[in-house]
Amino acid sequence: MREEEKKLSSRIRSLKRFFKRRWVYPAIYIAAAAIILTSVLYLLNREVENKEQEQSYDEHSTRMTEEDAVEVNVPYETFAWPVADPDEVEIATPFYEATAAPEEQEAALLYYGNSFQPNTGIDIVAKNGETFAVQAAMSGTVVSVEEDALLGNVIVIEHADGVKTVYSAVEDILVKEGDKVVQGQKLANAGRSLLNEEADVHTHFEIRKNDKPVNPLAYFEKSLETLLNADEEGQNVAEEESEREDQSSDDQKEES
Repeated sequence: MREEEKKLSSRIRSLKRFFKRRWVYPAIYIAAAAIILTSVLYLLNREVENKEQEQSYDEHSTRMTEEDAVEVNVPYETFAWPVADPDEVEIATPFYEATAAPEEQEAALLYYGNSFQPNTGIDIVAKNGETFAVQAAMSGTVVSVEEDALLGNVIVIEHADGVKTVYSAVEDILVKEGDKVVQGQKLANAGRSLLNEEADVHTHFEIRKNDKPVNPLAYFEKSLETLLNADEEGQNVAEEESEREDQSSDDQKEES
């Protein structure tokens, strides 16, 4: 027992002598400061790494949001011909332009029931005289499918902001009201109509803005946005012609 006490007492004396040395406490302070500084630097470095990760995540989220926005804001489609190959067809009866030359206006008149009326679209025939597939000129929703002997059946597709396309003189119709169609989708086959019997097998195609017909040839390969931004002057050809006829009739009455 005494031997153990002697050893313990010896160790205590050694420790006391050790701590009495001048360099011991400065060394302890330096070591403690080094440990504290290392800990602080480690924590700061972890904080910087976390912020960089958060920033990287935010940038990635921003990029994803921008990509989504681009996807949502897809540019408007361009109006396409309502046939698979425009080179295989031709226009039998053009659109009636109120400002066109007299001979051009004459070519755009339809004769039915002992009277002439302006063509509010274009009548398309195949160069080989045969029937052909009638396709959607632009994606949209079918809002009307009607059987009509005079017009030769009619399909109306609504697109956006009051813009519609009309397909008449068609048969073997493949769509119904409420259907969503994509550009180039087959709607029917070209047929006949009483309104334009001279054209034989054909299809009548119209583009309408707020129910006013516009010349399709002016908008093929152009976006719907182009039509939406177009001036409305001269768009409603049928109404203008009717107003001109009414005015002419009034003038004749006044002269009488």
